[in-house]
Amino acid sequence: MSFGTTSYGHRYRAAVAAFHDDFDDISLDPAVWLPHYLPAWSSRARTRATYELGDSTLTLLVPPDQGLWCADEHPTPLRVSGIQSGNWSGPVGSTLGQQRFRDGMVVEEEQPRFEGWLPSQGEVSVRCRMDLSPRSMAAMWLSGFEDDPDDSGELCVVEVFGDSLADDGSVEVGVGAKQLHDPRLVHDFVQPRLAIDVATPHTYAVHWDDAHATFAVDGEVVHRTARPPTYPMQVMVAVFDFPDRSTGDDDHLVASMAVDWVSGRAR
Repeated sequence: MSFGTTSYGHRYRAAVAAFHDDFDDISLDPAVWLPHYLPAWSSRARTRATYELGDSTLTLLVPPDQGLWCADEHPTPLRVSGIQSGNWSGPVGSTLGQQRFRDGMVVEEEQPRFEGWLPSQGEVSVRCRMDLSPRSMAAMWLSGFEDDPDDSGELCVVEVFGDSLADDGSVEVGVGAKQLHDPRLVHDFVQPRLAIDVATPHTYAVHWDDAHATFAVDGEVVHRTARPPTYPMQVMVAVFDFPDRSTGDDDHLVASMAVDWVSGRAR
């Protein structure tokens, strides 16, 4: 990997041109993936993902004993197992970190700089299946590495809430650009209802450059957005459980996301 410079002067390690992980090893590649979800706002011990590797598949799970994520900070109870291809933070007590979900957050555990794979333009795809209930969600998205706080926009490749599963077999599949804290972006996120069974494998993809981002499911374009982010972005893959959406008899349910592969090409 080579080094580049952002428009703000920060040094970063540019993404290799091509990337593919079919998860056929006995462990996650530590040069690419961190098996934690935004640990700076909590700790690595409390954000460790629950996952299994086997049959060339990474399965992320949220079992009943998975602890709450940022229990004292997040506005609603949340449990999550996720991996990410980048990570960093400022020192403890600072406000420097990734994907802050409210103003005034401070770092609880300083994170070393980790640059696994950080494309800024190109294409990324995932083939996966999901086991969800009305209280859970699974997603893959690209999030700004945030060397500059404004570089925080997202490209959502797939986001599925279990409560959108319909009796006719259709489901809402969220895709598009999320502005978050980037004032230069236009928030353009949609949730088209598609006739697919997310419990079976499907391929979700985004192709983007400085003009457009195109989102596709199984090769069919479902959305386009203009002027997407083109700063270094990290790949995020995660499954979520929302205890406050419980019906009272579903605490035993285990949300999961089984990933056959993640693939991409940076420009």
